[in-house]
Amino acid sequence: MKVIDYKNVEILRKEHVVLKNVNLEVEEGEFLYIIGKVGSGKSSLLKSMYAEIPVETGEAHVLDYEISAIKRKKIPMLRREIGIVFQDFQLLTDRTVYENLLFVLQATGWKNKSDMDDRIEEVLKEVGMITKSYKMPHELSGGEQQRIVIARALLNRPRLILADEPTGNLDPATGEQIVRYLHRIASEGTAVIMATHNLSLLDTFPGKVLRCDDKHLSPMDGIACN
Repeated sequence: MKVIDYKNVEILRKEHVVLKNVNLEVEEGEFLYIIGKVGSGKSSLLKSMYAEIPVETGEAHVLDYEISAIKRKKIPMLRREIGIVFQDFQLLTDRTVYENLLFVLQATGWKNKSDMDDRIEEVLKEVGMITKSYKMPHELSGGEQQRIVIARALLNRPRLILADEPTGNLDPATGEQIVRYLHRIASEGTAVIMATHNLSLLDTFPGKVLRCDDKHLSPMDGIACN
């Protein structure tokens, strides 16, 4: 089943065309790399998928939503089904790990305290961080913070994970751990799209590869798309 279906999509930022003629299909459980230089449109493409940047022309379906025509009141519902992993973590620095995760659940409509506590415990166990719930973000290493970000992304059992340069602030060994975990998530049925410029990861963790270049999205030369 498709979770992303873009046909002849054009994406603009501040009236400048970032990407055009984008045709993209992503299935459930698929792992897709988006490769490209800084400024090539990788982040803009991901942001279009959760309606942070509008789709100007073409047809863009994400999950069960038509992005090019989505109403503002529907955007929070779309985003609840998408987990987002940022390079710079974007954790609330004045709250503990537990409070960061609790904030997300409350903001996305959870009400029952016991249910929220159970879900937080579940995702922290999944990423191997169950003993860190009382820690403040600054007390964690970069790799630990990124594991918390992945836990946050998993809270609402999303059908799609968007990871924007998730290894950019990590050492190579820790970065590999994070990518290995994202591949495991995909193997369990959640589609994962990862933007990166780190080509070495593709050798260790194969996946479908597309490149942003010259305002177009296309298969990357020299790397097979699985």
